[in-house]
Amino acid sequence: MDADSKPASTTPHVPVLYPWDTGAAVARMQELLQAHGFPVRVDGDFGSRTEVAVKQFQRQHGLRIDGVVGVATWSTLTKTVEPGTRLLRQGCSGADVYELQGLLQVNGHVIQRSGRYDAETKSAVIAFQREHHLRDDGTVDSVVWSLLRGKKSGGQQTGSFLGFRRKRS
Repeated sequence: MDADSKPASTTPHVPVLYPWDTGAAVARMQELLQAHGFPVRVDGDFGSRTEVAVKQFQRQHGLRIDGVVGVATWSTLTKTVEPGTRLLRQGCSGADVYELQGLLQVNGHVIQRSGRYDAETKSAVIAFQREHHLRDDGTVDSVVWSLLRGKKSGGQQTGSFLGFRRKRS
């Protein structure tokens, strides 16, 4: 059995998603695809455009190209999203920058989520650093990540996949 076709029950909190599934887990997957540079609409509907993006992502990352988001695809989608895995500064891009921007939004900063650490992101980081009496250089290190995560609403952690339901069999 391929790593991507393992039943979801062997890996807690990681649903296997198929084309035509709907729900919050699909929306989370679409956000991650978007953060990796795929122009998908985040609507919680695993339609044909999302399936094409999933297959392109799988091809780019040497995964089994089946359009199913299983264990291996989730792992690859989320591995760069985990906050604190690298120092971020203006010019960086990727899923972790997208996650940073979301955490800044949760912490009250009006900012667009693009996955690119641009001037707008730097300004929001500097404002956040000043609010917490940190060195205000715009660099996101483990201290900044910890503070951002500590204020994340509802205690929901990155990668918690809730609200999943199957639309078609």
